[in-house]
Amino acid sequence: MSSSSPSFTFAIIGSGMIAGVMARAIQDAPQADLVAVASRRAESARDFAREHGIGRVFETWQELLAADGIDAVYVATPTAVREEIALAVLDSGRHLISEKPFLDAASAERLAERAMAKGLAFMDATHFTHHPRTQEVIETQRTRLGHPGSVNTSFFFPFMDRDNIRFDPAREPTGAIGDMGWYNMRAIVEFLRPHGAPVRVAGQVRRDKDSGAVIRGAGLMVFADGQTSTFDFGYDAGVCQMDLTILGEHGLIRLDDYVLDWKDGFAFDHPEHPTGFVVRQEMAAPHEFERHTSAQGPRQAVQLVEHFVAMAQAPDSPEREQARQRAVATQRLVDAFVASVDHA
Repeated sequence: MSSSSPSFTFAIIGSGMIAGVMARAIQDAPQADLVAVASRRAESARDFAREHGIGRVFETWQELLAADGIDAVYVATPTAVREEIALAVLDSGRHLISEKPFLDAASAERLAERAMAKGLAFMDATHFTHHPRTQEVIETQRTRLGHPGSVNTSFFFPFMDRDNIRFDPAREPTGAIGDMGWYNMRAIVEFLRPHGAPVRVAGQVRRDKDSGAVIRGAGLMVFADGQTSTFDFGYDAGVCQMDLTILGEHGLIRLDDYVLDWKDGFAFDHPEHPTGFVVRQEMAAPHEFERHTSAQGPRQAVQLVEHFVAMAQAPDSPEREQARQRAVATQRLVDAFVASVDHA
């Protein structure tokens, strides 16, 4: 719990690893208080509550939503069952942070429309978009690079635990596409900002031989005005790679930690490492690369919570519509890639 006087209360539905990350972020956000948890298994919910000092434990999500004293709910359940729960959260009058991906773009649209109809805030739980660096990169694009022509990304995380939910297509239908590829697609939304759907999508995936789950993929998207994005992602590269390159008319911006910053992304803790990005123009040699250090502050998951609380408490905030649009736009790109590999 925050040491200040929190005024905005959260509950969590789900008790997995990423739910723990968000639990700590909620507790560290000055205006937030984590007050309740529910999980598919009551024992897991009780263990989660003990670990994170949560006062109220519910055996079902239905009982949690029937309780008083909860302003918002973060839903971290498997993708296959998340929409029903997320819609119920909104119907109960609570603001919603939903894990990603969604079942498909239609599912994301239903959540966005329900949130708008109910006058509630809805945000997907993509952390990096809330780091100050993201806006600094966008502003540097605008002032230094000109129109972005391409975004190229790689996101690999060494994780081949076949007992994990990621290897269960019944619960996580798109596997590494929705889990890792989501971030490649979000980079397109944030930094390429294309107009309209891609006019060409090509892709290839690798599936686990035992479970059939997608564990790796690569692809290309082309948009109507000639903008392009190439990307790859997966679990089986034996290394954590988080590279992003934005190519504009007058140079490029490059990051090597765009998803989880080395300084204090939840998988890393290197406080001495300056979070930033590199700008290159014309024939600059390595000693001439411009290395920009970004504004420092709470870790990006905490800033996500802070931004969500501010958005939820401001009914007329334009950020509400922007959050809805980003969630749907990202899922549409995920769907386009899934379709390209399904029909390959």
